[in-house]
Amino acid sequence: MSRKRRMFDIEVPVEETETFPAGKDEGRRRGPMATAIAETAESTRDRARLEADIRAENDALAQEHVRLKRAGLIVDLIPLDVIDTHKLIRDRAPAADFELAELVQSIRDIGLSNPIRVEPGRDGRYELIQGWRRLSAYRQLLKDTGDAESWGRIPAGIAARGDALEQLYRRMVDENMVRKDISFAEMAQLALHYAMDPHTAEHDADRAVAILFKSAGYQKRSYIRNFIPLVQALGEVLLYPQEIPRALGLSLAQRLAEMPGLATAIAAELKDWDTRSVKDELDVLRRFAGQGAEASQDAGPVGKAARPPLPEGRAKTTFQIPRPQGNAKCTAANGRLEIRLPRDFSTVDRRKLEAAVAALLDQIG
Repeated sequence: MSRKRRMFDIEVPVEETETFPAGKDEGRRRGPMATAIAETAESTRDRARLEADIRAENDALAQEHVRLKRAGLIVDLIPLDVIDTHKLIRDRAPAADFELAELVQSIRDIGLSNPIRVEPGRDGRYELIQGWRRLSAYRQLLKDTGDAESWGRIPAGIAARGDALEQLYRRMVDENMVRKDISFAEMAQLALHYAMDPHTAEHDADRAVAILFKSAGYQKRSYIRNFIPLVQALGEVLLYPQEIPRALGLSLAQRLAEMPGLATAIAAELKDWDTRSVKDELDVLRRFAGQGAEASQDAGPVGKAARPPLPEGRAKTTFQIPRPQGNAKCTAANGRLEIRLPRDFSTVDRRKLEAAVAALLDQIG
C-alpha cells in the first residue's frame, strides 16, 4: 500500500530592506544597548527639566509666603501662654478699663473679627506687636471660663522679623488713633514710654511726640506735649487719667508748672482713697486746677485740701467683679446699690432672685 505525500505551499513574508542614509553602512544598526542609553539620557533630561520647574515653583511660593508674612496675612491659632508683651512698652496703664468687659462680651458672642499681630521670638515664643486689648480679653475669657479649648489660643497674624522698632511703635499708635475715645493722657503716656525704651533712638518725650504722632495735626501734638508733665507728675497717683478732659488737663498742667508743690498736694488728697469714682477724682483735679465754684483759693502745696462732701445720689463706691457672663459693674451710692451685668435677670425665677437679694442685704447689714 503506497502512501501519498501531501505538499503545502508556505508563503514566507519578504523582509523589507531597511534604508540607511547615504554614506552609512547597512550593517551598522542601533543595538538594544544604544537604544537603552538614548532613552535613559532623554529621561534624565526630562527629569532635570521637571526638577527645575519644581524648584522655581517652590521659590515663588517661598517669596509669596514671606510677602504675606511681612503683611501680617499669615494667621494661625497661637497659645496665649507663649505670647510675650515685652518688646513694646505699652500705653496701657494698670487703671481700670471699663470697656474691656464689653470687648470680652463681644468676643464671647461673635468671636474675634480682627486677629492680633505677633512676631516670632526665641524658643517657640511670640512677641505681641498689635492687639493688647484683644489679647487681654482672651486672657480674661480663659480666666473666667477655664475653657482652654475655646479661649486658650487666639487668632494671630504672624509677621516676619526685622521691622524697625520705630515702625512697630507707629503701627501701635495708628491702631490706637483709630479708637475715637483715646485720651490725651494715654497718648502722652505712650510718648513717655517710647522715650523710656532703651532700644529706641529718641529719649526725649517731646520729640517722641513728633515721631509717633506724625500723622496728627500740629495743634493735637501740642496738646499731647502739654499732657506729658501732667502724666509724669500724677501718673502713679490717678486711677482714671484717661478720663481727664482736654481743657482740664491743659489747665492742670499749667498750674503744675506754676506751683511746684501742687503734685504732692494732689497725691496727699487722693492717698488711700481707693474707692473714689471717676467724678470724685475729676472734682479733686478741677479744684486744684482752679476750675468751677468749688475751687479752693488756697489749694496748692500748702496743706491738704478737704474732700468735697458727696451730695445725695452721688456715687461713693464703684468696682467690678469678674463673672462667667462678663464683669459685673457695681455702683454703691446714698440710697442706691446697682449691679450691671450682661445678663437678662428677668429670666431668673422670682423667688430665687428675692432670696438672693435678701441674702445680700443680710450679709452687708
